[in-house]
Amino acid sequence: MAKQTHGTERQWYAVHTYSGYEDAVARNLKQRVESFGMSGLIFNVVVPTEKKIKIKNGRKTEAKEKIFPGYLLVDMIATDEAWSVVRNTPQVTGFVGTANQAVPLSVEEVDKILRRSTGEQVRHAIDLAPGDAVSIIDGPFKDLEGKVGEIDEERGKVKVLVPMFGRETPVELEADQVQRL
Repeated sequence: MAKQTHGTERQWYAVHTYSGYEDAVARNLKQRVESFGMSGLIFNVVVPTEKKIKIKNGRKTEAKEKIFPGYLLVDMIATDEAWSVVRNTPQVTGFVGTANQAVPLSVEEVDKILRRSTGEQVRHAIDLAPGDAVSIIDGPFKDLEGKVGEIDEERGKVKVLVPMFGRETPVELEADQVQRL
């Protein structure tokens, strides 16, 4: 197997794992860093997650969701030894890059991922689609029925077309104020 090009700079790398094992791999890798005395070469291991509010049948639930299932980020200096410690961690399938060469992520990419991961920005996962028939279950339009016109997952809002005054009138509501019929 070809050797990793010797790195002298600290950089972030994406590591591919078996999906669903990201947290276990991160724990294992941190233990291996301690065991092999690699804390001077491998500095940080991150499983990027973000807060998501899921709205299903008018109920809100908050969950942490992995941004990139099957991947974790490692902040390291890519020497042969460090590369080997990461590569030989159970459930790691390899680095993102060419066959034998890990390719570092750009500073901009990592900043964007870490901001999304640690930020307070919450994404909404709304189980509705445009055209769905819904009933309004809360607010001033309670008990009216309509159909979904638009969905804004960033803000957690739904625009519902409600028949009023002989025509469909768009009404913007919180996603937890409507329920699919």
